[in-house]
Amino acid sequence: MKVLQSVHPEDFKTYQTEKIRERFLMDKLVQSNQVNLVYTHYDRMVIGAANPTTEKISLPNYPNLRAEYFLERREIGIINVAGDGEITADGQTYAINKLDCLYIGKGVKEVSFSSKDAAQPAVFYILSAPAHATYPTTRMGYSEAAKVNAGTTSMANVRVINKYIHAEGIQSCQLVMGLTILREGSVWNTMPPHVHDRRMEAYFYFDLPAGQRIFHYMGEGQDTRHIVIDNYEAVVSPPWSIHAGNGTASYSFIWGMAGENLDYTDMDAITITDIK
Repeated sequence: MKVLQSVHPEDFKTYQTEKIRERFLMDKLVQSNQVNLVYTHYDRMVIGAANPTTEKISLPNYPNLRAEYFLERREIGIINVAGDGEITADGQTYAINKLDCLYIGKGVKEVSFSSKDAAQPAVFYILSAPAHATYPTTRMGYSEAAKVNAGTTSMANVRVINKYIHAEGIQSCQLVMGLTILREGSVWNTMPPHVHDRRMEAYFYFDLPAGQRIFHYMGEGQDTRHIVIDNYEAVVSPPWSIHAGNGTASYSFIWGMAGENLDYTDMDAITITDIK
């Protein structure tokens, strides 16, 4: 399991393109019949994907977790971004189709993933954070997610925010997770930007058409950089960094946070005219 170390904002200012990609980008996550996870030192968040095609695949344990099984001291949130699939948690099977979410609490020993059709396999995006208490395994379908309509056509950011794991939704220790869908013709996300010193965040981009790219902006609000991201790639955002993006076409993305609180609105906004 790849490990991403924390980066100081002053050091980040010296980074060139390749160094930014090395320290923050998570690519090649989606591989047939594999679970690929990255361990970050941002609130100990684990980020990755499971892509069962012709086989059922299991959530592995890793030596660096120093645990008897993956969820011994962790919780996990999973959202499917592709074909219909199933997740089995300690013998209980849940149908998780595109844009459905499953939360699995601390103490579940066996988790496996499968697709209903190998020709249209599921892609399960995974976030996992340390957990101090046990909350029940809970499925939430896309239609059940709390929805917030945001943005305007004139600002090219008409979008629907879908909240799954949050203070008023699926209960967790510290995970907050949901997804945003941009309408056709809209390309900006999270603009004006913000930071939240009490939480890290990660974005996973999906449903980006072939041949298109996302320009994801990061860094302190008055000293920004960007990273170019493809479909099915994720980027980690430290608490001191903005996280906003602009695509060459419309797309969707999963946002996920861990840290000190579960308050979705806990953020410090940066005015557009103050961005540098």
